[in-house]
Amino acid sequence: MVAGGLCLGGLLRLLCSLLIPALFLSGVLCACLAVLLCGIRLWIQGRRKQQSPTGRDGRRPLLVAFFHPYCNAGGGGERVLWCAIRTLQKKYKNAMCVVYTGDRDATEEDIVEGAFRRFNIKLTHPVKFVFLEKRYLVEASLYPRFTLLGQSLGSVFLGWEALLKCVPDIYIDSMGYAFTLPLFKYLGGCRVGCYVHYPTISTDMLSVVRNQDTRFNNAAFITNNPLFSKFKLVYYYLFAFMYGLVGSCSDVVMVNSSWTLNHILSLWRAGACTSVVYPPCDVQTFLDIPLEEEKNSAEYSIVSVSQFRPEKDHPLQIRAFAKLLKEKRLRQQLSLKLILIGGCRNQQDEDRVNNLKCLCEELGVSNSVMFRINIPFEELKKHLAEATIGLHTMWNEHFGIGVVECMAAGTVILAHNSGGPKLDIVVPYEGRITGFLAENEDSYAETMAYIFSMSPEKRLEIRESARQSVCRFSDQHFEETFLLSVEPLFK
Repeated sequence: MVAGGLCLGGLLRLLCSLLIPALFLSGVLCACLAVLLCGIRLWIQGRRKQQSPTGRDGRRPLLVAFFHPYCNAGGGGERVLWCAIRTLQKKYKNAMCVVYTGDRDATEEDIVEGAFRRFNIKLTHPVKFVFLEKRYLVEASLYPRFTLLGQSLGSVFLGWEALLKCVPDIYIDSMGYAFTLPLFKYLGGCRVGCYVHYPTISTDMLSVVRNQDTRFNNAAFITNNPLFSKFKLVYYYLFAFMYGLVGSCSDVVMVNSSWTLNHILSLWRAGACTSVVYPPCDVQTFLDIPLEEEKNSAEYSIVSVSQFRPEKDHPLQIRAFAKLLKEKRLRQQLSLKLILIGGCRNQQDEDRVNNLKCLCEELGVSNSVMFRINIPFEELKKHLAEATIGLHTMWNEHFGIGVVECMAAGTVILAHNSGGPKLDIVVPYEGRITGFLAENEDSYAETMAYIFSMSPEKRLEIRESARQSVCRFSDQHFEETFLLSVEPLFK
């Protein structure tokens, strides 16, 4: 007993004797790290002065950089980017807009021309492009497991490359790479802001794992194993904590919908600098399409507008359409065509389109489904002008620019009963219906059949109400709210 007490006492004395040196060593390491970070920051500040020569008036232009590795993709996020740049060019004449991009297969002229061709956006001043070589680090295909963490850490390395190539005064992450924010703020000495289209992780994603639901980002082998599910839940909670830390570094936070706002507020807890800025939808261009009462036609079309990404759930559209055709849900025989319109960013998206075509073959609807990829803006307008139904199937879509465009063009919208479409877009306008919502194959097929069973006059009423309701998503409204939100960055 006495010997045990002596051993314990000796162990405590040993630990105490090691504690002071350990604390001293920790303090020295922290001090060295702080000195190193300060040195890196000063070095980067020196690079900023070298990279930004003064203009003819003797003043150095204000560099406003947008981090958008896929700026040539052609989706809703890219429309936000080009509208934001056009808005800043109008307001701040002394600002030079910079875009960090990984689209090295396109020239600067190709990218600007693509913005005009796809979105009808013409910039008033030149844009400086900084082409990044390490975009592969944020490709999901590089991380078959721990994808969120891998892409986020990869974005830090990609952000470091961007910072070394061009040091801006103001940095705006416009594509959702929040882990780059502290890099540019604390090492680059920049004022930082972000436009959040979709939180990298959300409380809904945590619920999916907790409830062991199988979805595109929660594989069946995980949901079927309680141990794997618990491990993934811990991983998600830790990642959500880190995501909240890096997000709270932002001086200005803009979100695109009420759904995104709720999730960002719960994760980042930065309510004082967070505001909703609805993405710009070219509603006026679509409103210019004459809204006429439908004439008897031999063929009716259903149009979907969204990038070919897994979360958009194009298979649900095809299965619901096949169910509509095969189960004879229509009261009258109509010739129907499903037109899937969207952009392909990379080989993964192209492979996804090929898989969708195989699904059409499997379900026997290949002759009734068309794929239109990376099409010009005028062709998009033509398809929407001729369509009866606009189709959208993404669960918890953060906003839904394609939904707004379909409504503005005069289609009867059928969207997923969640996220932005449910909370912000397909909502009653002055007490009148503006569209329909569904959740699964059966409800989509039933609702499509119901829409086709309505009289042309009744459909026209819904189309008119929808058109009147989308004016709050115009380019002009975006410009006003965007400028108001980013104003603190320019003070």
